[in-house]
Amino acid sequence: MSNSSSITEFLLLAFADMRELQLLHFGLFLGIYLAALLGNGLILTAVACDHRLHTPMYFFLLNLALLDLGCISTTLPKAMANALWDTRAISYQGCAAQVFFFLFFIAAEYSILTIMSYDRYVAICKPLHYGSLVGSRACAQMAAAAWGSGFLNAVLHTATTFSLPLCQGNAVDQFFCEIPQILKLSCSDAYLREVWALVFSVSLGCGCFVFIVLSYVQIFRAVLRMPSEKGRHKAFSTCLPHLAVVSMTVSTGLFAYLKPRSVSCPSMDLVVVVLYSVVPPALNPLIYSMRNQELKDAVRKLFLYILLYHQ
Repeated sequence: MSNSSSITEFLLLAFADMRELQLLHFGLFLGIYLAALLGNGLILTAVACDHRLHTPMYFFLLNLALLDLGCISTTLPKAMANALWDTRAISYQGCAAQVFFFLFFIAAEYSILTIMSYDRYVAICKPLHYGSLVGSRACAQMAAAAWGSGFLNAVLHTATTFSLPLCQGNAVDQFFCEIPQILKLSCSDAYLREVWALVFSVSLGCGCFVFIVLSYVQIFRAVLRMPSEKGRHKAFSTCLPHLAVVSMTVSTGLFAYLKPRSVSCPSMDLVVVVLYSVVPPALNPLIYSMRNQELKDAVRKLFLYILLYHQ
């Protein structure tokens, strides 16, 4: 039997025993990581450099891209390094840092998505008051609140989780340090200390989800009443990418944590965690750029500038 004071490292889940499959996983994750870096990096650069994109909607999109980069950079580099060097070890401090930053970025991203639904609600349902309700100061305050809520959530869960006595070894059945897997290592009934932190997070998450749903109910009602087909198309084009990102984030997260135990197995858990922790940061830039002509034009101008600069 061991306890948390004697644990100096954790052992993460190995993707495969065969060296060839380990290298295949490394290559796959490297491709996903580079796609996330490129997509989110382009959004950050385009929004920062194009003055036409200096609006609340793109300010929040910039925040989302930053959080996506932080989220995927918390998990994938260590997983890729372990696959490349055929090791499973992560230090106790490194594991705690992974838990903290992953929760921080995930919670802040969910808050930003909630704020983005409010931005779309005001833009479509209250366009005459948009400047006063979503001004530069209000945007800064809302973004600070989102990042702050993520920080508080991460501190609460990390401190609670790593204060638990661990009596079930140090093998984590996931490719990064995830709270549900660490709780499986805790002593009998010790995980009950995490209940209060979980109640806080669930309450916050449910509140954000209800707010998003109510916002989109009002948005769709307003859009369907628009007399102009062009106006309806433009309104939908700004809302559908956000709605797609929210749906993907919420559905994969809910399935990861609420799926029945009967369908739970190591391979299924791995696939689900990859879906909610790795895929969204890589796909979000693509989703936002597919139907957003302004963003496409800004990225195209950025590419042209880079090509002309290097000629």
